[in-house]
Amino acid sequence: MLERHEIEIFLTLAEELHFGRTAERLRVTTGRISQVIKKLERRIGAPLFERTSRVVRLTPIGRRLAEDLRPLAAQMDEAVSRAIDAGRGVTGRLRVAFLGEWTAPVLLKAVSLFAERHPDCQVDVHEAQLFNSRSSLLDGSIDILFASYPFDGMACGPTLLTEGRVLAVAAGHPLAREKSVSLEVLAGHPVVQYPSVTSAEFKRDRTPGHTPSGRPVPKGPAGNTFSEMLSLVALGKGVLPVGEHSQRYYPRPDIAYVPIHDAPPIERGLVWLETNTTARVREFVRAATDANHRTASAAPSER
Repeated sequence: MLERHEIEIFLTLAEELHFGRTAERLRVTTGRISQVIKKLERRIGAPLFERTSRVVRLTPIGRRLAEDLRPLAAQMDEAVSRAIDAGRGVTGRLRVAFLGEWTAPVLLKAVSLFAERHPDCQVDVHEAQLFNSRSSLLDGSIDILFASYPFDGMACGPTLLTEGRVLAVAAGHPLAREKSVSLEVLAGHPVVQYPSVTSAEFKRDRTPGHTPSGRPVPKGPAGNTFSEMLSLVALGKGVLPVGEHSQRYYPRPDIAYVPIHDAPPIERGLVWLETNTTARVREFVRAATDANHRTASAAPSER
């Protein structure tokens, strides 16, 4: 079993390929670097580096070991960071984002409650777009996103918002005169597509390849943003199943929204990278859940 300092020295030397720079970076002597590397090579039974007076290179075995150890070292660093977060309490900065105008009010209520509970943690609020929602989570630009389920490959919190589905069609489209439609009508019209980078499970839910009875659904052109997709609908390039809140937040004279009477509701909530489950993220999910319960309890009951 390798010790943490041995892994750190080996990976740093594998990156720098220079004993002096490695020693300077880790604030140890070059003799210490050489000692640790020789110890590792004896344990493994093979050279990890080719060393001459001018050049330091990884051997094939050393290169493979570096490739195997890097993700493990990253996971160790993340685990330590999460432990530090838990020990210090909720501080630092949390970057949250919403996807779709109608999710912003729910997210802002969560932000308010979180800020009340954790005044030492700064919260930055951003708007994400369809084309960068996943990449922003992966590259760390945002920590948590309010988006539609399903969102595969991410950790998901409880459902915070549900809404019925409607079909967006051009104002002059024959379906615009219908009081409601079935999902089966998708077999007869091209469906505008989401960007290729969008979650695969999400696309299967929103723009299925087949109707419930198994009839194939023709694919229309794709848009990069929701507004672009609606513009394709308005141009008669296809139809698009969307949430009913689109009628309020995206009213357009060139588009009609027709209820889909046999579609399940859309569910929305918070998603985040599993490896980024920090104390800040956990506490924000809790605040969003509590804020949502407060709103539901305060709403007048229907009679």
